[in-house]
Amino acid sequence: MIEQLLAYGWWVAAIGIVVGFVALVKGADWLVDGASAIAKRSGISDLVIGLTVVAFGTSMPEFVVNMVSVAEGSTDLAITNILGSNIINTFVILGLTALVYPIASQKRSRDFDIPLSIIAGVLVLLCVFLTERFPMGEPGVNRYGGIVLLLFFCYFLYNTFRHAKDHPEEVQNEEAPTKDIPTRRAIALMLGGFVGLVVGGELIVKSAVDLATRMGVSEAIIGLTIVALGTSLPELATSVIAAAKHNSDIALGNVFGSNIFNVFFVLATSSVIRPLPAYDGIELDALMAAAGSIIVWLAVKTNHERKIQRWAGALLLIVYGGYLAYRLLNA
Repeated sequence: MIEQLLAYGWWVAAIGIVVGFVALVKGADWLVDGASAIAKRSGISDLVIGLTVVAFGTSMPEFVVNMVSVAEGSTDLAITNILGSNIINTFVILGLTALVYPIASQKRSRDFDIPLSIIAGVLVLLCVFLTERFPMGEPGVNRYGGIVLLLFFCYFLYNTFRHAKDHPEEVQNEEAPTKDIPTRRAIALMLGGFVGLVVGGELIVKSAVDLATRMGVSEAIIGLTIVALGTSLPELATSVIAAAKHNSDIALGNVFGSNIFNVFFVLATSSVIRPLPAYDGIELDALMAAAGSIIVWLAVKTNHERKIQRWAGALLLIVYGGYLAYRLLNA
């Protein structure tokens, strides 16, 4: 059905991507609302729901797109969706947010989340480097690399729950916005959310592949730009609106929490299911994912207020603009 519609032209593929993103984002919202309500009725605390259901739910767009990409054999799209999302999260979302209002940082973000996000980019780069130089199959992120990334994810979850228990005052923003939703409606929301995610993911992947073919560019470029930006739109909207209300400190936790989930859970799971071969430019993309976190870490460590100031936000946007121009010119 989707293939038949795409045969009409590139504009159908473009509409398919937009509709897919709407279904994906709305599906994730419904799934989180329904699952949070059911978990709350089961006696689970808001804090635990926030650290599990809500945290996983915000990464569902990237997860579903990756699962569909892997199933369809579009492995370039699976990797670039993650690396591209992390690059946009750090350079564009934090850059724009800091321009609106300087972003404050918590000690945990400076000492744990940001360094772990740096490690995420470095580990992807290391996976490619090792598989290129040792006979471990096709270069890229293979199943062994995926298992290592999942182990880091387990450590992240353990550390997050331990920190939440020891410092409840620092994780108030992680509490789930649970609503008093009847059980039947909560189940309906979960089912509707699941359908929205699946349909949205299918539309995005098939439309993105078709658009790349018609434009004569690689899936990697489409993944780094259109798909990555689309899956990052919820974080972008949330962060900029929060900054406009002078509450931009939540942006840092949201962005780096998403970056960590993307690599250590989404990319890891994808590579365990199906090894993800390297593509032209993967080294630069992984390096940029790590470099963005390094710039942010230096920005908050080198001023007494421990904030991402407006000059740092402008720097992030300028660096991203240069990187994007280089990637597009060399596509």
